[in-house]
Amino acid sequence: MNPKLIKFAKIVLPILLGVFLIWYFLSSATPQYREELLHNITNAHPFWVILSVILGIISHASRAYRWGFLLKPLGYTPKIYNNFMAVMVGYLANLGIPRSGEVLRGITLTTYEKVPFEKAFGTIVSERIIDLIMLIIITSISGFLQTEYILNFLQEKDINPLATLGILFLLIFIGLLGLRILRISNNRWVIKIRNFGIGLLDGMKSILAMERKWAFLFHTILIWTLYVLMFYVMKFAVPSLSTASIGIILVAFIVGSFSMSTTNGGIGILPFPIVVGAVFVFFNFEKSDGEAFGWILWGSQTAVNIIVGALSFLFLPILNRNRK
Repeated sequence: MNPKLIKFAKIVLPILLGVFLIWYFLSSATPQYREELLHNITNAHPFWVILSVILGIISHASRAYRWGFLLKPLGYTPKIYNNFMAVMVGYLANLGIPRSGEVLRGITLTTYEKVPFEKAFGTIVSERIIDLIMLIIITSISGFLQTEYILNFLQEKDINPLATLGILFLLIFIGLLGLRILRISNNRWVIKIRNFGIGLLDGMKSILAMERKWAFLFHTILIWTLYVLMFYVMKFAVPSLSTASIGIILVAFIVGSFSMSTTNGGIGILPFPIVVGAVFVFFNFEKSDGEAFGWILWGSQTAVNIIVGALSFLFLPILNRNRK
């Protein structure tokens, strides 16, 4: 089969499936439900929506500033505005192709700041590792706050946690075996991959050579606190959700994060508004209220990514036109 066709299908099919699922959920709903959903969206309190958007933009700026801490040990001090615009064009790219934003973000810094791509990308990988650790911490806190609900859910769905752990250990073993092959193989393609990996490691090791580790930690906590606050303040935009506890918001945040990270900006196999709405339904809130929350949050943050990302594409060459 044509490789270009396969690549095109990988991009388009998840989006089409997400659109179909959204259409199916809405078309199969009762007229009363659709009316309630539209009412909740159109009557959302604008103050809380705007506040959530502002928190999101501050988190993006903090991420751009934190990125500089990882690049400095490698001998590079890019302009903060270039870091910020690189982050935003990455978010914009992720709306089309999941995870492509990280590559474009590295390419942007290579283009305008002359940072070798493999080193820039290595620092981005380091960020993602830190992000994963933070998500695990938040998941653990959420699990502690909602232990009873989670255990009941696992029991109802007949899910065996031990089987999940077994699969995890198997994946770790396969990964270690792959690393062993990369180290000892003399195949020229494997050598190229190994050399590229060494460049990535140089970028990732920058986290150990940082001078301002506490500042990096502060911004890491700040970024993820702002992420959670984006969710928390948005509940007040839909008054019927204002009683939702921080534990419920954390569960919605975790589910929403998974949807955003594995799909085209939250519209794919797991559409963000639907899966987030399902969390509120699980905790005995109305479906129309929960999905209205998801649509408002997804719509406002996606609008920011599109507008600021597009402006970043425009201003990157303009602001850097006199730089050699």
